[in-house]
Amino acid sequence: MNWLYLILNLGSISIPLWYSFNPKMRFIQHWKKVLLSTSIVAIVFLIWDAVFTVQGVWGFNPDYYLGLKILSMPIEEWLFFFCIPYASIFIHYALAYFAPKIMLGQLFTKVLIMIFLVMSLLLIFLNHDRSYTVVNYSFLAISMFLGWMYGVFVLRRFFISFMIILIPFFIVNGILTGTFIDAPVVWYNNEENLGVRLGTIPVEDIGYAFSMLFLNVLLLERFKEKDIF
Repeated sequence: MNWLYLILNLGSISIPLWYSFNPKMRFIQHWKKVLLSTSIVAIVFLIWDAVFTVQGVWGFNPDYYLGLKILSMPIEEWLFFFCIPYASIFIHYALAYFAPKIMLGQLFTKVLIMIFLVMSLLLIFLNHDRSYTVVNYSFLAISMFLGWMYGVFVLRRFFISFMIILIPFFIVNGILTGTFIDAPVVWYNNEENLGVRLGTIPVEDIGYAFSMLFLNVLLLERFKEKDIF
């Protein structure tokens, strides 16, 4: 089973990548901008990932990855930050292309931003001794602040597309955290998180996914606006 993590990465990106060549949508035309945005966000999250791996906040089950490591992390973990964002970004832009009118109102979007910002700050304050909780919700708070300042228009659609993204997220992350398999691919030290699970998934992972993916989309929108590449 040491190929499982690799299969999850490749399986996640395969269908979105195939449909990126759709002659109508032609999402593949943005591949340079997508690669740049995912690389920037990946660097930030991989630093966090590497530190937490060394500190034992989480770790990886050697039964489920091929064995090649970089900075104590399996190569599959590095691929995760490119495969999952690409697949998720594609879902977001597919929604924009095929259903352009599906967006939240601007006022409602701002209310949601403030709710998640206040919630994040409250969770940080109440759980300042739990590193995964603190870092995770710090990133979510930063994402909400950046969204308020520069990305309200993006969030009007991303709040909706994220609900769709959560479907494959629960499947992939569920397997990674132990659903349907004997032991988790990625294990967590529950002393460093809230200890609240959605199935096998730590609740913080929802914020983790939102921050990572929204920052990718926000950067991509900026690159498109400035016509980089």
